[in-house]
Amino acid sequence: MKKIVIIDGGPRKNFNTASMLQKFAEGSSSVSSDIEIKTVRLYGIDYKGCMSCMACKIKNKASNVCKFKDALTPILEEIAQADGLVLGSPIYFGDITGQMRTFLERLAFPWLSYNDYSLTAPKKMPVVLIETMNGLPERNNSNGYGSMEYCIKGALGEPKHLIAYNTYQVKNYDRFELGGFSEEAKRQYRDENWEKDLQKAYDAGKQMAESIKG
Repeated sequence: MKKIVIIDGGPRKNFNTASMLQKFAEGSSSVSSDIEIKTVRLYGIDYKGCMSCMACKIKNKASNVCKFKDALTPILEEIAQADGLVLGSPIYFGDITGQMRTFLERLAFPWLSYNDYSLTAPKKMPVVLIETMNGLPERNNSNGYGSMEYCIKGALGEPKHLIAYNTYQVKNYDRFELGGFSEEAKRQYRDENWEKDLQKAYDAGKQMAESIKG
């Protein structure tokens, strides 16, 4: 059975990033019941970033899957054998969340050879990178997945990007000190764009599933 692994790097179970990833999963599931869709919430597991143990670089025992043992280990092993990968994160201070960054350290460092600086994953696969952010298309400070995208591209292949802009930070702006934002303007943008963003996520999920179903 083919498998798509979806990594949710956002803290909120039912908000913007989670909704985009859910729609992606629905799109993938619509193609075939023979494709397993697994979603992992990083905020729900106990793990650390790269421990610099260098176990993945030991001579004659080098591995392109992280060797440090914790709750992330079985997930990394599943990704190594998966057929598609989806990463989703809100953008905080211009970057992906800390949980997503530490996950990517563990995923990508074993790919890197210090002999020739090549990047080699266990297998190539389609990748979709999803961002949700407060910024606008014409005005945002997002670095996206930053240098980690270079590793993803080198090891897995060119990723597809989906970005949902100007998303709601909260459901009720009256409860919070958010005077720098116009809820009316954000609501108008959301009414015009949010369903389109969700549809794009659904379509991307469908496209990935169709590309791997064989």
